[in-house]
Amino acid sequence: MHRYIYLCFFVFVLFGCSNQDDELEPIAQPAWTQKEFSINYGGINRRYIIYKPKSYTENSPLLFMLHGFGSNMNNILAYSKMNDVADQNGFMICYPQGSMLATGQAHWNANLQMSTVNDIDFLSFLAIKIREEFKSSIDNVFTAGMSNGGFMSYTLGCEKSDVFKAVASITGTMSGSDWNNCSPAYKIPVLQMSGTSDTTVPWDGTMNTAYGWGGAPHILEVMEFWSDLNACVQDEVFNFPDIDKSDYSTVSLTKKKGGSYNNEVWFYRVDGGGHDWPGAFGNNDINASDEIWKFFKQHLK
Repeated sequence: MHRYIYLCFFVFVLFGCSNQDDELEPIAQPAWTQKEFSINYGGINRRYIIYKPKSYTENSPLLFMLHGFGSNMNNILAYSKMNDVADQNGFMICYPQGSMLATGQAHWNANLQMSTVNDIDFLSFLAIKIREEFKSSIDNVFTAGMSNGGFMSYTLGCEKSDVFKAVASITGTMSGSDWNNCSPAYKIPVLQMSGTSDTTVPWDGTMNTAYGWGGAPHILEVMEFWSDLNACVQDEVFNFPDIDKSDYSTVSLTKKKGGSYNNEVWFYRVDGGGHDWPGAFGNNDINASDEIWKFFKQHLK
């Protein structure tokens, strides 16, 4: 009899506790807007930062921001202030970190001769991974970059136009290999900003060909290449007001448009400008980050 009472008590306690557990609310994960991740790809530990604004919803655009040679993901995040633009427009940003050369400098392998790292496949893989994980838009994945990041954006435009649907280059150009071999599977819009006094990546195409950096012609010829690819037939020119005369530079924008693909090619000429990110350092008449998003926003699908 006593054993029967003990057994009933045990069953009551067991199922009573089980029911209580079932009623417990799951512990909510803390919300985040910015977070660093890492992944091993091709035997290399690759890091990247994701910025997911509070206004982000499923099927929103995804923008990759690529830093310059010897720089890092935190630098371009800080000076571009692209997070502020994302807050206002609801798109997600990925700031990936370039891998290190033996010389200790971070880089993107834009089909250069100084590296064997496959950044083309890595960045494409990362874009697809993020897109699937956060359910961002398939048709609105973009890439923008400063200097070497601009080179790499062109490389992705040439070889991965099925993933990256538009590119923006600030003070970059096409590497020699990309210029000679670029044949994108899909026609894509292109934005370029160049300073006429840039001695790091000269706009006239005189960059040293060592390691595969140079080889592309004058940036105006590069713009004609993309304009012809998109069958653009007309130019629209706008001169920005010289708001800050102390920067000794002015900006004009030529929009190549009217093509059969609804794609445009925007070229910002910064007269007197150097190797700069307008709005952060160098010219102060425009904000490069704002202009980049205006361009991508116009080409949303």
